[in-house]
Amino acid sequence: MNAPDPVTLSVLENRFRAIVDEMGEAMLRTAYSQILNSSRDFSIAICDAEARLLAQADHIPIHVGAMPFAVEAVVKAFGESIAEGNVYLLNDPYHGGSHLPDFTVVVPIFAEGRVIFYSVVRAHQTDIGGGTHGAYNPAATEIFHEGLRLPPILLGEDRLPRPDLVRMIVTNSRMPREVRGDLMAMIGAAHLGEKRLLAVLDRNGVATTEAAVGAILSLSEAHARRIIASWKDGRWTGEAFLDDDGFGRQDIAIRATVTKTGDAIVVDLSESDRQVPSFLNSSWPNTVSAVRMAIVFLLDPEIAKNDGCFRPIEIVAREGTIVFPHEGAPVTMCTSHCANEIVEAVVKALANACPDRAMGGWGRRFRIAIKGSDARRPGRPFVWHLFHARPGGGGSSQGDGWSNAGEWHSAGGLKFGSIEMAEARFPLFFARHEFRPGSAGDGRYRGGLGAELVLKLETDGPAVGNTAGDGVRHGAAGMLGGKDGLPHHYTLEHADGTSRDLGTKEVGIPLAPGDTLHVRSGGGGGWGPPEQRDAEARRRDADEGLL
Repeated sequence: MNAPDPVTLSVLENRFRAIVDEMGEAMLRTAYSQILNSSRDFSIAICDAEARLLAQADHIPIHVGAMPFAVEAVVKAFGESIAEGNVYLLNDPYHGGSHLPDFTVVVPIFAEGRVIFYSVVRAHQTDIGGGTHGAYNPAATEIFHEGLRLPPILLGEDRLPRPDLVRMIVTNSRMPREVRGDLMAMIGAAHLGEKRLLAVLDRNGVATTEAAVGAILSLSEAHARRIIASWKDGRWTGEAFLDDDGFGRQDIAIRATVTKTGDAIVVDLSESDRQVPSFLNSSWPNTVSAVRMAIVFLLDPEIAKNDGCFRPIEIVAREGTIVFPHEGAPVTMCTSHCANEIVEAVVKALANACPDRAMGGWGRRFRIAIKGSDARRPGRPFVWHLFHARPGGGGSSQGDGWSNAGEWHSAGGLKFGSIEMAEARFPLFFARHEFRPGSAGDGRYRGGLGAELVLKLETDGPAVGNTAGDGVRHGAAGMLGGKDGLPHHYTLEHADGTSRDLGTKEVGIPLAPGDTLHVRSGGGGGWGPPEQRDAEARRRDADEGLL
């Protein structure tokens, strides 16, 4: 069938976007955990019957390019047995997932006796078992240390989850109430997508809708190719470095050789360093998503982020490297690191082709998970994940970077939420939470500032913390003559006046009531030579106390 007229195509494309946005709102309002209903660490997508990404909500970019792998894994695992009303679940990074904390619910949508769409919800769980609380285990040397592995499973039929499987899943978590509630929210959001898409099919018909899907993807591809064709042809290499692997190796390199020819791009990551023993390795779906994300950041903001805009991109890697590890390697940190470094290396290379579109580096992720008890809620232990004190975003040809925006892999999608709400839900006191002066990389346009947080623990007795992340040796990269942002600096200060710096990959840190975490997060990288910065902009920064 020929593609529908342009008005119908525009209506349907916007309808698909509205559906994923509505699914996201449902998820936000029904999820149980702080990670989801405050920090919004989830993403929504619609894929067609061929597992092609059709629409996605603007949540967490690193999720999006990887979600078609989840649908493909479900199709491979269940094939012809996929039935209307079934609910599928997975998290295994070697079977369609990105890393174990991200559960992915997939619901097939049928019309005329066959699958037309898949409704997909991916959400980060507060704890999925494994060697330590909070889903990030810096001591892991194999994936079995990281938590419960779920290849694609049939979680439910007739649109209802099986109670025995749900019971098995939540029993493997230290936070069963939160995981159960979040899983039900995911299923509900996926079924909302099913309901809305069935209405679209009923109104427009299957043939017209499928023709529109093909046309929407082709239009997005053409849009992306027009932009890429306007860039300079050439072959360049970009490098980015991880601080360390937690086991003694430092300055681990991600190397991207990018070849741009006409309207197509080849990204070759084969010269990246060998895989590491720790959780910094990147699963293949995550690596693909990071490369796609890097290039889409350089396209026009209004381009539809779907399978079509990914078609001009070819990705090459060598198995056994940090960006393509052998099966069984731990990978839990990968959606932050080395995703951030993959993006940075690709953007550094392409800055030669499209300098006005390349932005300075965004800050690294340095998270803390605290497990303890709260006197206000006896018998209910908590796990709290640090999402506050976000690092700064990079400067660009259009202006200074966003302060406190977060990391490149989330591009502002992760929120730190209300401080007052966090204090009400957890035994914490936020004594200070403000911009960190001088943290931004200088440039014609400076990076965004990081943040400074002074956080006092008011736990009921001893607690324990883990750190997971990177960025105390390497700050966010400056671009095209801009300066790097400052690295992170986290300190644990005890009530007796003693203190020590925190490493990015520590397990089992003893914490006592009255201890204080002093967090100084890194700023974003600058864009362009600092000597070209406007004098009035420098005066304004000085007046506002940002230098």
